Amino acid sequence: MTVLTELVRRLHTRRLRARLVGAALPRHVAMVMDGNRRWARQMGFDDPSVGHRYGAAHLHEVAGWCAELGIHQITLFVASVDNVRKRESGEVAHLMRLVEEVIAEPLLRPASPWRLHVAGRTDILPESTRHALKLAEDATRDRDRGFHLTVAIGYDGRVEITDAVRNLLHEAAENGATLGDVADGLTEEAIGARLYTGSRPHPDLVIRTSGERRMSGFLLWQAVHSELYFCDVYWPGFRELDFLRALRTYPTRP
Repeated sequence: MTVLTELVRRLHTRRLRARLVGAALPRHVAMVMDGNRRWARQMGFDDPSVGHRYGAAHLHEVAGWCAELGIHQITLFVASVDNVRKRESGEVAHLMRLVEEVIAEPLLRPASPWRLHVAGRTDILPESTRHALKLAEDATRDRDRGFHLTVAIGYDGRVEITDAVRNLLHEAAENGATLGDVADGLTEEAIGARLYTGSRPHPDLVIRTSGERRMSGFLLWQAVHSELYFCDVYWPGFRELDFLRALRTYPTRP
């Protein structure tokens, strides 16, 4: 990138940020952080898994942009159930170490405003990863600055809905309810309260990087009314300018 190109980009970013002052911004942004390995290949790295480290570290930069704009809720898709179970074991181990060291550990620092929530099948994660995430959840539980970061890991939207209904049925059985009673009293609210995300607000805007135009099982229940924005940039290369462009589309939707 030339000096002139960088100056133009910075100027464009500054102007776009100014245009968004007073605009109707989403309160909750969810993001599918896709394209880490492809970015690493594009950048010439011999080992494409290096992209995961850059992508994990970039999470905190993007969270900072959200905090500066007053976006208090973000949900990030870190790894699906298939990512954890079906990828080559060495790659999964590398990814889980990054979750522990690059995602969870920095959240423990007092300077971080974010309270961590974890959404997904944590029982399929390595013990060290479960411990690191639980430690960060507990350590940030009392933060009262109003910023909430949900990490979707070991996550699949269909599994989430299935687990929610299963838990509802188990609770009803424990209370002596019949199947007919459960069917008669079944509501969206009852299922929604038992999702991994519980009562937390649903996303207003979902952003997916890398050029893929699909949800891949992400927040299938929660994102049913969300605005969707697909970006061709790979996640580690996702710039503040790209983020502001996504936000710019939000208040223009009918």
